[in-house]
Amino acid sequence: MTKLVTLTIDGKEVTVPEGTLIVDAAKKIGIDIPVFCYHPKMEPVGMCRMCLVDVGRPVIDRASGQPVREADGALKIQFGPKLDTACTTPVSEGMVVVGMSDKVKAARKDIVEFLLTSHPLDCPVCDKGGECPLQNLTIGFGSGESRFLYDEKMHLAKHVPLGELIFLDRERCIQCGRCVRFQATIAEDPVIGFYNRGRSLEIMTQSEPGFDSVFSGNTTDICPVGALTTADFRFGARPWEMKASASICPHCPVGCNLTFNVRREVKSSGKIVIKRALPRQNEAVNEIWICDKGRFGYHYAESPQRLSEPLVRRDGELVPASWDVALALTANSFQEAGKDLLVLGSGRLSNEDLYNLKSLANSLGGTAALYTHMAGGELVSQLGLGPGSNLSELGKGSVILLVATDLEQEAPIWWLRLNQAVKRGATLIVANPRSTKADRRASYKFRYAYGGEADTIQSLINALPGKSKDPSMAEFASAASAIALAENLVVFFGSEGIGLEGSAALAQACANLLVLSGHANRPNNGLVGVWSRANDQGAFEIGLRPEADLAQAIHNAKALYVAGADPAGDDPALVAAIKTAGFVVVQELFLTETARLADVVLPALPFTEREGSYTSGERRVQRFYPAVLAQGEARADYSITGQISQLAGVQAEAGSAARVFTRLAAHIPAFAGLSFRQLAEVHEQWPCIGRSDLYYGGTAYDNKQGLGVHLASAGTALTQSYAKVTAPEAPEGSLLAVPVTRLYDRGASLAATELLSQRLPQPYVAIHPAEAERLGLWGAEQVVIKLGESLFTAALRLDQDLPVGIVLVPRSLGLPVHGPRIAALAAA
Repeated sequence: MTKLVTLTIDGKEVTVPEGTLIVDAAKKIGIDIPVFCYHPKMEPVGMCRMCLVDVGRPVIDRASGQPVREADGALKIQFGPKLDTACTTPVSEGMVVVGMSDKVKAARKDIVEFLLTSHPLDCPVCDKGGECPLQNLTIGFGSGESRFLYDEKMHLAKHVPLGELIFLDRERCIQCGRCVRFQATIAEDPVIGFYNRGRSLEIMTQSEPGFDSVFSGNTTDICPVGALTTADFRFGARPWEMKASASICPHCPVGCNLTFNVRREVKSSGKIVIKRALPRQNEAVNEIWICDKGRFGYHYAESPQRLSEPLVRRDGELVPASWDVALALTANSFQEAGKDLLVLGSGRLSNEDLYNLKSLANSLGGTAALYTHMAGGELVSQLGLGPGSNLSELGKGSVILLVATDLEQEAPIWWLRLNQAVKRGATLIVANPRSTKADRRASYKFRYAYGGEADTIQSLINALPGKSKDPSMAEFASAASAIALAENLVVFFGSEGIGLEGSAALAQACANLLVLSGHANRPNNGLVGVWSRANDQGAFEIGLRPEADLAQAIHNAKALYVAGADPAGDDPALVAAIKTAGFVVVQELFLTETARLADVVLPALPFTEREGSYTSGERRVQRFYPAVLAQGEARADYSITGQISQLAGVQAEAGSAARVFTRLAAHIPAFAGLSFRQLAEVHEQWPCIGRSDLYYGGTAYDNKQGLGVHLASAGTALTQSYAKVTAPEAPEGSLLAVPVTRLYDRGASLAATELLSQRLPQPYVAIHPAEAERLGLWGAEQVVIKLGESLFTAALRLDQDLPVGIVLVPRSLGLPVHGPRIAALAAA
């Protein structure tokens, strides 16, 4: 049990665990000790000295070893001759800390004066003005005049780009090192660093392209001055002009909590617009971090290319129509189709949207399917992380298994949090056909040929103590023993190189491992799917399932209803099937390739203009709120589907997301008893990140709008055998094309974000250098890849970490690979 220590800070008594730093102990009782270099998520360095305090300790009698007491019985306290840094000094029993004495105030005044000797007088124009710790602490502790000459200040070029997303103002930098330390120790992307020494010290980028990290935007949050700013917010607004709106990132299964800062402005014709996205603290989800895709990716919602009114096909052309006409035409067609109605929704949609889609299909006798390349969500429902789970609690005694996933690319914040768990002592096991960033932290690494995912997990099962004495299991014995002895086991399974059948087999093998090793249905134990969309797990919870033969299902449909998905754009092979479907309705934000084939196109709202909820890959249901007013005639997906249902004679709710969620909770067992009110509940979190002391945690927002609710497990899963799935064997001269998910792609919800245009790659494939030489492609920049009967042109990349015999094909870049298949390459 952790030993507790009692001390007094500025006259207030506080009891905290032994080892707590003075600055954190003070924060526990609402006392703010100013800091610049210290951050509660990073190890202390004591660089800036702003946190100086006067520290007294009990006098100890050398003979008895006992504290000396005054005549009145109080401890005799002796203060040191010098001040101590509160950010590096741990508390001790009986300690007395004085943070506002004349001696302390004088020291802080000197520190502020020293910092201002090289700081420009930019406050009237600085992007940090109004939320700047240096500005606030200058008012609180600074001198009315300086002993230093203004002309001796540093004068350097302003707004130097560290990359296309982050700008540096070198004059403003106070050399606290927060940004460099974050990138080196938390993100583990040391792509920026210090250059020169002394007064000439400055931050520089060490990568090409500049600041090449998916976590770069977090440095602007923790920068205590206006030295680092984002490209989309520089000179954009003042903090006091903006209001905050809570949201959830829609780009991956983590479910990071966001805050949008919005304001009404003249240059936007008086509209309320989003000025920036910031993290919102949720220690069980994203702590106080977000990735750059979540920070900048919302800009697609502002694209002028968005659909603003319904379209109906007349004489072969899509032309504008009223909502009444479009909805009536759609409802009639769905009624006529009946059991031959196919509803296709994706995890881009909210729980409310998906529930209304499924209700419509079920009521008319049709089928509601999930558009995805990955299966296994029903097993996550049974064995996923449940109430009481928090990745931040994983450490010594915990085992984390990653299989068939490049977690940093697919769910960056999960990678960040698991990396921290390993630093706390957790054991990481990685199984993947190629090297990924996770290998750096892995205690055990297993390589298998694509198609061998489930068999690799089965080998771990066979090597569990007492399961097998097969000598061939020796390679897995140590890892299996670690699993068997672990207090906690969390398994993340992905879809690298596999399709629906392969991921279903892998999920079952992982579920078997959890059950047979005794780690089922306990907090901090479970199965997590690394889905490609924010709410794929929510779709499985609601009852949607992927179609095994999607092309055939579309071909057989007399009416096809596609919402939040672009099958034609993702896979040209599906175009022919869509053209044969009887009547096609597409509900989307943009005129996608699938929408171009539709008979009716219905404009939907982005997540920034509506409310709803998502279910994360950890099975945490979280609520998001509208940040700005709805644009054009677009409507929320749940509302559109609800209105179609009502016209088709189906009982449905179309008025508000809250009322749809109430119906959902009444009919879907996993959500039983939940309400929007519960999703909005909060509790105290540590560290305390707020808006009153910007220097402590940065400009991340505290959470007042909801921490979400974990779904309870659906019940103990029984072990089952999995279907044997093998990758096709590539004939001589061919390669096995395997799909992978990358953070930046050209899907509909990202391609329209101009700010990220330099990060969004053109279509490319990657092979081992030996394959390039064997195929005569050495030096080729472009190749033609043949997939089935279709030819595609793509850039060629060489990657030493790839296995020979395969070609890596990123998803959502226009190359239709959803599972392993044979491919041929030739120079373009």
